[in-house]
Amino acid sequence: MNELTISLDASSSVPLYEQIYKYIKKDIQDGGLPFKKRLPSTRKLAKFLQVSRTTVDMAYEQLVSEGYIEAVPCKGFFVCELEGIYRLETSRSPGRTVLEPEKAMPEYDFSPHGVDLNSFPHNAWRKLSKDILLEENQLLFQLGDPQGEPELRNTIAEYLHQARGVSAQPEQIVLGAGNDFLLLLLCSMFGTGKKIAMESPTYRKAYNLFCNLSNQVRIVEMDNSGMLVDRLALTDAEIAYVMPSHQYPLGTVMPVKRRMQLLAWACQGSDRFIIEDDYDSEFRYKGKPIPALQGYDRDDRVIYIGTFSKSIAPAIRVSYMVLPKRLMELYYSRGRNISCTVSRVDQRIIAGFLNGGYYERHLNKMRAVYKSRHDVLLEELKAFRKICRVSGEHAGVHVLLTFTGGMTETEAIRRAAEEGVAVYGLSEYFVGEAKQPEAATVILGYANLSETAIRNAVQRLKRAWLS
Repeated sequence: MNELTISLDASSSVPLYEQIYKYIKKDIQDGGLPFKKRLPSTRKLAKFLQVSRTTVDMAYEQLVSEGYIEAVPCKGFFVCELEGIYRLETSRSPGRTVLEPEKAMPEYDFSPHGVDLNSFPHNAWRKLSKDILLEENQLLFQLGDPQGEPELRNTIAEYLHQARGVSAQPEQIVLGAGNDFLLLLLCSMFGTGKKIAMESPTYRKAYNLFCNLSNQVRIVEMDNSGMLVDRLALTDAEIAYVMPSHQYPLGTVMPVKRRMQLLAWACQGSDRFIIEDDYDSEFRYKGKPIPALQGYDRDDRVIYIGTFSKSIAPAIRVSYMVLPKRLMELYYSRGRNISCTVSRVDQRIIAGFLNGGYYERHLNKMRAVYKSRHDVLLEELKAFRKICRVSGEHAGVHVLLTFTGGMTETEAIRRAAEEGVAVYGLSEYFVGEAKQPEAATVILGYANLSETAIRNAVQRLKRAWLS
């Protein structure tokens, strides 16, 4: 090492040992100090830099602790091999580091996962949080019931009966931090090797979760009414995972006839069940809300899962599962040993949010907000009628745009990105060996965009797709 290249600034607020440490670290990262290169002794370097030996010792100790150099007894300090662990691409000009540029953030993002955080009920949430914490109830900071707080489970049971037509006792409800946790809990209860039927396209996280936990996923074709039950019957599936009220991502609604066929399939086997993921049933813009499949179940076969992530905020990681009574014994033997993953404080806040009428008022407000954005988007999309068709627009917070003029999905996404607009391809949601769609389709989520932003974004899409 050429000690003359180290320049210390005694007037700097950065300690001298840290200046030495940073210089040597950067020289190693840039390749100036190759593998096995011996460093000068702490005594020699301290003398040259005119600093105390303790200062150099501290710098070397930090480099050793981070794995940049190693101390070899009786020989000194040597540079460690970093190949494959840390590498920066360098230009052909020696000594110059070139970092790969970060991808530019889109100015307008039609993410299907967004919600309107500007409308979050801060005042109500703050009041409820303050009131609960002022109680100084030490029990709130201890582990509670594995199924969740009885007060919240009672409240959810009443809400589901009134709003979704779900028949449930509080004893059947299990709370968890997100739908993914509840699916994990179900897999823990059922054990590995279960044969689970899923549609394609579908909620990919659920698909990956089932596969990663050694379940055997059977892909079943679907039509405009949802999963084809006659095709389901040809498989050896024991569980069917569906989203009948608003299929994700296609947005289709399963009609009553298909629901009855699905329930009939479940009844034909002693161990068959249906997982109903009712993730965003609160938002519907045509007709009345579709009752949950669970409400039609007379043979105790439907496992119902819902969440507050879409209706309140994604960070409110509270989901709920209604287990069939016939599965409660299995839950008590295999599931109750897993603690509830939602804090008792958060559960009390949400219970107060529902019981105090705040949730109903918030939902009514958000229905109006999203309906307005939904209408603006559909009006703006009329400009694309010659090259696209719209679907999935009757519920949820996203629509699908299918290209009829031959444009590929990749091209549509690329062109939009060049105009600063992010759209998302439907192909990402196809799983297994399911056939990809012939026509390119993109997803436009509008929950996190204002009406003005939607208009501006669509103007850019016009330049991208119509020019």
